[in-house]
Amino acid sequence: MIEPEPAAAAVVFGEHIERARAFTAHLGEQGETLGLIGPLEAARLWSRHIINCAVVAPFLTAHGRVADVGSGAGLPGLVLAIARPDVHLTLIEPMERRTDWLRDESERLGLTNVTVLRARAEEAVSAGPFDQVTARAVSALTKLVPLTAPLARAGGELIFLKGARITEEISAATSVLRRHRVTDIEVIELGEGIVPEVTRLFRATVGGAS
Repeated sequence: MIEPEPAAAAVVFGEHIERARAFTAHLGEQGETLGLIGPLEAARLWSRHIINCAVVAPFLTAHGRVADVGSGAGLPGLVLAIARPDVHLTLIEPMERRTDWLRDESERLGLTNVTVLRARAEEAVSAGPFDQVTARAVSALTKLVPLTAPLARAGGELIFLKGARITEEISAATSVLRRHRVTDIEVIELGEGIVPEVTRLFRATVGGAS
């Protein structure tokens, strides 16, 4: 049973709500069979996943190029592509089964602002540089930053959706962040009063010469 659509969905997606509904329905119907989501996730798909990703959309650079690393089911890549049609999303995913889903779903939804790239993050550098790089539920910052920082342009941003232990992750990654010239670090809590658990957005600038 797919979670009933909460009132917040229409607020977050605005005029793009119909595409968001179609994507949520497709993912709820096919996601478990395809190994994209777990057996319990359909019942909390809107609140835990779709809206959790969509609240990040206002932080995307207008008309920018964004890489979503480890895109998987399209969380957050396809959700952000729906919410921000002015932004081009490159969905980077190494598993063929998942890239097939991402391509098929992009076509079903009529998304013209999506490119699907079957590759690991370290193999995708030539596709950049990107204005922003995002990731959700991929790995801790100590491993994630070395994979994603090389994809960003000088002055670009890393915008990761993280869990409740993000402050500990930042502390553990101090040397990694310094080595990759990641500065202006902030953690922003999004979605309070909209979703059961807030979205924690790790946001930082990647330095270096152009």
